Amino acid sequence: MNFLVPFAEGVEPLEAVTIVDVLRRADMEVTTVSLTDSVSVCAAYRMTLTADALWSAMDLDTFGAIVLPGGGKGTENLLADNRVLRAVQRFAETGRIVAALCAAPTVLAAAGILEGRRATCFPTCAHLLGESYDDVPVVADSTIITSQGPGTAMLFALALVQQIKGDEAAQKVAARLLTTFE
Repeated sequence: MNFLVPFAEGVEPLEAVTIVDVLRRADMEVTTVSLTDSVSVCAAYRMTLTADALWSAMDLDTFGAIVLPGGGKGTENLLADNRVLRAVQRFAETGRIVAALCAAPTVLAAAGILEGRRATCFPTCAHLLGESYDDVPVVADSTIITSQGPGTAMLFALALVQQIKGDEAAQKVAARLLTTFE
C-alpha cells in the first residue's frame, strides 16, 4: 500500500517527519507531496521540508491511504485547498485509509467524513469535531485514524503500521525505536 502524505506550507515538521520515518521503517511505501508549486515546503519553525513530488503530478487512485500531518498554519492551508478536501472525501468513499494528526482532523470534519465516527485532535480544536471528539491520544475507527499532536506522532504512525501490517510489525518497529506500542 502506498501512503500519500501532503505537505502544506506551515506543516508541523515533527509530525510530518515522524509519520514518514516510521512508515518507511516498516517497509511501507510513502510518497510525500507538496501542495505548492515547489517540492520545497516551508514548514513551521523555519524548517524546510523537501517533498518527493508535487500534488499536481499525482494519480490519487494509486494510493491506499492519505495521511495529513497538522500544525496550525499547515492545517489552515490544508483546509483552504479544495484538492485536499476532495481527496479526503474520495478516499473515505472508496474505503481507503484517511488519517490525520494534531489540528488536521478538522480537515476530515470539514470534508464531512466524521459523522457517526469517533476521532481525536489537538484539544483546542475539539469543538470543531463535535460529537466525534474523543479525548485520547489515538483513535482508530475503521479506516479513519486520528491523533492529538506532536507528542503522539510516533504512536499515531505505529497505529498506521498496525492497521496495515498487524500487531507484530508495529511491535517490531516500536522495539527498534526503543519505544512501546500497545
